[in-house]
Amino acid sequence: MRLAILLTAAALVLSACSPPAEIEARDGYVRLAAVKGRPAAAYFTLHGGASDATLMSVDSTVAIKSEMHESMKAGAGMTMKPISDLPLPAQGTLAFTPGGKHVMLFDVNPGIKPGAVVPLTFTFTNGQRVDYRARAIGAGDPAPEF
Repeated sequence: MRLAILLTAAALVLSACSPPAEIEARDGYVRLAAVKGRPAAAYFTLHGGASDATLMSVDSTVAIKSEMHESMKAGAGMTMKPISDLPLPAQGTLAFTPGGKHVMLFDVNPGIKPGAVVPLTFTFTNGQRVDYRARAIGAGDPAPEF
């Protein structure tokens, strides 16, 4: 009996250390636009599952349109270019951060205010979808600490 309990406990400890089999989204938030009519921006980190995947879109039911973009330096300023898809390696990470990759959310529902939940759906080329609930923050608010 004692051996069975020890083996069960060991199995639970080892399973807790194993990487997730599914893709997870974490540390997400949406910075609302400072000016009415301008897009909001979504930031988050994706953690890969057991196999490689390719992110092809990020959508929200509270925005009319969304686009993945990447910011980059262009001379003395910054520019953005659209991204059609991005690889997410197995057990790897893919970060969308200010000044880098981000999702532009166009025509966000005006009822979304700081503190509201913004649903995001990540769609991968293999058909997998991951739903995530990000918190909205105001244009001048500091990024949340996770």
